[in-house]
Amino acid sequence: MNNLMLHHDFFVVKDRSYPEQNMVDRIFDLYDDLEKQRIMLSFKGDLSTDLITALLGLVEKKMDVFETDQRIQKRVFNVVMECLQNLFHHNSRIAVGNDNAQNEPHGVVMIAHDETGYSILTGNYMAKREVNDLKTHLDLVNGCEPQQLRDLYKTTLANGKFSRAGGGGLGLIDIARKSGQKLEYGFVPLDNENTFFSLNVNVTT
Repeated sequence: MNNLMLHHDFFVVKDRSYPEQNMVDRIFDLYDDLEKQRIMLSFKGDLSTDLITALLGLVEKKMDVFETDQRIQKRVFNVVMECLQNLFHHNSRIAVGNDNAQNEPHGVVMIAHDETGYSILTGNYMAKREVNDLKTHLDLVNGCEPQQLRDLYKTTLANGKFSRAGGGGLGLIDIARKSGQKLEYGFVPLDNENTFFSLNVNVTT
């Protein structure tokens, strides 16, 4: 999707750039902007296993309307499934003082469609101390060619090293493999303990 680019320190939507100041509000302005485009699905809130199942059912129905190529349908569905599972397992926020974190959406999912293909955008909170490791892993994944991704997946699986939330980075490798595209991402510091992480995955047609 050409309308959205995610960078390390700021977001760009069309011709609008957002600095880190007041980023919490502006992150959700980004999603509001996207919702005005051809959005197949948009969700903000807490995810559960039952909700993921319901969202995947909805995606399957939407794809029957938007896409006639069954191969593309399968690719998009598989990427969405991996993105939702990744969001479910790795979404957390550390309470700081008397903040209102419990009143804020804990996860954001949006699926958009245009003439070039599909864009799956997710956003979640994460501990700031984990950002460097995640960025290193994302850059490693993005630096791999298809065969290297397959080898990295096998190596990671064989190592048996899994994060406290499960997956050990396998989810992001699988998302890159199934989408066939580089993963676009952004990190936005929220406070001393937390960061908002956005991931955009493109599936071209």
